[in-house]
Amino acid sequence: MSKEELENIKNELDELMNSMKKEQENNIPEMPKVFFDNEKPIVYKEKTEEEIKLQEEIEKEKSNNIIEQIKEKNKKNRKNKKKSKKWVFTFATLDIIAIVCIFLMYGPITYFRNLWVTSAMTTMTHKYLAYIFFDQEQIDEIMSNNVVIEVEDETNQEEIEFEEEKEEVIVYSSPEEEQVLKRDEGNDVYKIIDIQGDGYKGHMLVVYDPSKIKLEKVPNMKYGRTLDQFMKNTGAVAGINASGFSYNSYSGYSFAGVVIINGQIVADNGSTGWGGGIIGFTNDNVLVLTKSSAYEAINMGIRDAVSFGPFLIVNGVPSQFRGNGGYGIAPRTAIGQRKDGIVLMLVIDGRRPGHSLGVDMVELTNIMLKYGAYNASNLDGGGSSTFYANGKILSVAGGAGYTGDRYLPNAWLVYE
Repeated sequence: MSKEELENIKNELDELMNSMKKEQENNIPEMPKVFFDNEKPIVYKEKTEEEIKLQEEIEKEKSNNIIEQIKEKNKKNRKNKKKSKKWVFTFATLDIIAIVCIFLMYGPITYFRNLWVTSAMTTMTHKYLAYIFFDQEQIDEIMSNNVVIEVEDETNQEEIEFEEEKEEVIVYSSPEEEQVLKRDEGNDVYKIIDIQGDGYKGHMLVVYDPSKIKLEKVPNMKYGRTLDQFMKNTGAVAGINASGFSYNSYSGYSFAGVVIINGQIVADNGSTGWGGGIIGFTNDNVLVLTKSSAYEAINMGIRDAVSFGPFLIVNGVPSQFRGNGGYGIAPRTAIGQRKDGIVLMLVIDGRRPGHSLGVDMVELTNIMLKYGAYNASNLDGGGSSTFYANGKILSVAGGAGYTGDRYLPNAWLVYE
């Protein structure tokens, strides 16, 4: 064979081999890529767009959960810090209060412990407050240093001279005098004066004709009445509380001391323990303060009366006081009469922080003197102090257990 023929045969064989090789490569299946990790095969497969999107959402949710967990943890930490600060502040405040209390009760200034003890010991249900800081001997000593020294004279009825309203121009001696004498237009029966001082507020009922004042009692001593109920049942237009009393659920109400109504002795239970004596109006409408017996009072012509005290002013002479008088600060009720016959009925609000704490006997006397009282006495105070006029209750005592005006066995009422 020629060289040319051999070359052609070689080319044909190369083409045949190449053709077979290509055919073989096309018939071999594509194998996945395999990676080995600790001799365990991990098959890697290209992810679809949906899988990638789902994975991103999962990762995002995980991130959000982690962030929320961190926020919640920080929030709890802040709360715990706030609670810790609050407790620290609370304990620090209590420590300061305790230190202040110890200083006030046992320090060199006697005013505060005198006020604390006398205010507590003159209540019916809160005497225990005095025993928190002091024993009986200390309390007795404090009470002995705070007393009212009453005027011993009897009321001079002849000094009271009733005057009719004058039409001519009047020159008033003081703002208080003008408040009393300048009557409200259209009301000749009574007038209300708002009373205000350092730490206290109240009302004074000015009654121009004392014959309009009557003492009324509940028909059944088993049950009391609020002052508002007294008004609705009697037709009175104004009034204040009257007697001191005791109460138990079995027998009901019992008057303290003497009660006289329409010239008849309703109760005669001895001394009230509050000083003073009988406080009442005669048939001539003169307010009399006397330490006489109930029968002696009847012989003096007294028509309506109660027992209480201490007497604050007798014949223009005020009682004297050692310390704060021994009665502390509390809601107060007082009654008095001027020389011109005008009656002053005073109620001071108390036990209501931010509004009025009350007054002691010294301040109560000063108020009555300021408005011209010639004879005046303290009446039952504390939770009983109540004032009604202009169709509503204007004053009630505050403090634990008080939800409104107290049920009373009797009251001083004013009629038209």
